[in-house]
Amino acid sequence: MPLSAQIVNGELVYNTTQTTSTGNTNTKSVADGKSSMDKDAFLQLLVAQMKYQDPLEPTSNTEYISQFTTFSELEQMQNMSSSMDLQRASNLVGQYVLINHESETGDIKQIMGKVDYVFYEGGKPYLHVQDGDYSLDELDSIIDASYYTATGLSSDFIASFSKLPMLSELTLNYADIVANLRSVYNDMNAYQRSFIPQDYVKGLEDYEARIAQLRAAEAASEDPEG
Repeated sequence: MPLSAQIVNGELVYNTTQTTSTGNTNTKSVADGKSSMDKDAFLQLLVAQMKYQDPLEPTSNTEYISQFTTFSELEQMQNMSSSMDLQRASNLVGQYVLINHESETGDIKQIMGKVDYVFYEGGKPYLHVQDGDYSLDELDSIIDASYYTATGLSSDFIASFSKLPMLSELTLNYADIVANLRSVYNDMNAYQRSFIPQDYVKGLEDYEARIAQLRAAEAASEDPEG
């Protein structure tokens, strides 16, 4: 079974030639399942090619050397690319990033957080963000720390505000929550406040006014001269 190998589109492809019972020959091209191969695997294929070559039409040494040289150059480029990816990933440690992660159902989920550490697995660098591991390929962008803080404060503010009942159903039991929301908002700088939608700012003012009304009504009911 004659065997030859070549590199096509970055993959090692080897051709097998079989002779059928009718005397016809069938040639099949088979690409290795991996996107890259090491030298040992390539040398094994090269030895097989030399072993099964047609003795009447042997492959020249020049062609063997050319194949090996091409493979060596490809391997060097792959190693360089892997090294650059690892360096790039390492530089992200401590930075805030946005990850676009595709779930098993095909949905894209965005994860925002700080890169705690990186690790290398299967020839690819991975980022550990928010208790999850994500491929460097899933990196969308690097986020400024002040932006990350502002969006986090905004999300927390909106989540807390959304737990309040309707204005008509508000009681003094929610007075501390309303006061805490005002304290959080006042502690924000102008940039952080810009992330709070104005509807929520106006809503907070309405809740504060309602709390003031309820307290006034309670005070009036407790005043015997009222």
